[in-house]
Amino acid sequence: MTTIEKIEQIIGEYKEIEPGSLKAETTFEELELDSLDLVDMAMACEDTFGKTVEVDENLKTVGDLAKILDAA
Repeated sequence: MTTIEKIEQIIGEYKEIEPGSLKAETTFEELELDSLDLVDMAMACEDTFGKTVEVDENLKTVGDLAKILDAA
């Protein structure tokens, strides 16, 4: 399972999304995730991947999150 597929499962807990619909360029704004959703998602990613995720202005797309998780 790829990092983006794992992220898709996590986001699926917050928003109803089509399986396989997330791409690296998908923005969190397009997914209608608010700041609280992003913090909750970041904590879920930390639990799943065992890596720290900083929610800041550089975290805009699924690809941005995948890069953080793959690099950490």
